[in-house]
Amino acid sequence: MKKAFSLIELLIVIVIIGVVYTLAIGQFQKIGEESSNITLENLKEKLQSFKQKKSVKLLCLDDCSSCDIFVDGEKTKTIEDFLDKNVKAYRYELSYGFIEAEKEVYFNTENVEENVCFSYEVDKSGVGNQVLVEFKNKFYDFSTYLGKTAVYASMQDAVQARENLLREVMK
Repeated sequence: MKKAFSLIELLIVIVIIGVVYTLAIGQFQKIGEESSNITLENLKEKLQSFKQKKSVKLLCLDDCSSCDIFVDGEKTKTIEDFLDKNVKAYRYELSYGFIEAEKEVYFNTENVEENVCFSYEVDKSGVGNQVLVEFKNKFYDFSTYLGKTAVYASMQDAVQARENLLREVMK
């Protein structure tokens, strides 16, 4: 007597394989979407997720309509329509408070200087530039080493949070 699978058993196995395949592909697509969904609020975490030896940098040139991600100096990804020319970065000075940060000098592969609209870099230990970024009436505070990026509705809210932090540290 020969033993074989019945037609019903084969159909059940094919349906199970199809369901598993569909679920797996859906998860892979979700992972791909998450990695490309960069916002200012999650920028530091997204850059920290790249595998690097030295640093990961977001560099936006000219009018900020296109930004490139560099891993250890090598361009790995381009992001379109992430920012625009209205983005501003501020650094904190203890004596003066928040002052507008100077633009970085950047030379392309042909050694020609280009206009930097915005840049943000995270080093191999996960520490990013200590800046406050203003964009579309929100203020994104990248000054925390381990915490998530804080978002404020106004510059005054960011100043108040910084002063509260300084008071806490001074105690």
